[in-house]
Amino acid sequence: MENHNIIIRVAIPADKKYADLITEEMASSAKARGTGIAKRSPSYIEEKMEEGKAVIALTADGEWVGFCYIEAWEHNKFVANSGLIVSPAFRKTGVAKSIKKRIFELSREKYPDAKIFGLTTGLAVMKINSDLGYEPVTYSELTNDDQFWAGCKSCVNYDILMSKERKNCMCTAMLFDPADHYEPEETKEEFRKHSKLYERFMRLKQSRLLRFLQKKQSQGTSRTFLSHFFNF
Repeated sequence: MENHNIIIRVAIPADKKYADLITEEMASSAKARGTGIAKRSPSYIEEKMEEGKAVIALTADGEWVGFCYIEAWEHNKFVANSGLIVSPAFRKTGVAKSIKKRIFELSREKYPDAKIFGLTTGLAVMKINSDLGYEPVTYSELTNDDQFWAGCKSCVNYDILMSKERKNCMCTAMLFDPADHYEPEETKEEFRKHSKLYERFMRLKQSRLLRFLQKKQSQGTSRTFLSHFFNF
């Protein structure tokens, strides 16, 4: 499906009518992938629309296509582009990349000095981020704001995150630092070099997680063993 008739713009208060649909699709998508996502309520999405801190994609007829929003942490030192979601009917059309590009531009407009970061388990999102100039980083380079990490409580991998003292989890951390970053072409080359390795690494992590959860379900494994199991 072509996306040339799709309108991608900053969300406005009138778009709040899409909030329920957006949050439902976020939850449905996370469940289908079997990976974690920080759960957000319709009222939270509406708040981002009111503040002009979200990007929405719609067809010319007003059908909802996709969404993403901005969160700021540590007195605007860090910014996250969160909750990227695309309606199933419009996936694999390039619209996700267009939404990410617009939310990145909006973040730079509103917070020109902020470091923009993201956590993802998706290879496609990693590629989009690398095209924008993000670099893979360790969790230590992200915000220390407890409120941000509290947003991970609804994620299925939260126990892993906490057992690793917020230093590692299933997600890959990526960061754009306006004061010190590679140009997009350089990060794209790095992504091409390492994407296959990353893909294998994610498969290993996910298979180990699955085996652990199966064992935990049948034998009742403690959280202490969880920390030991994911020591890699």
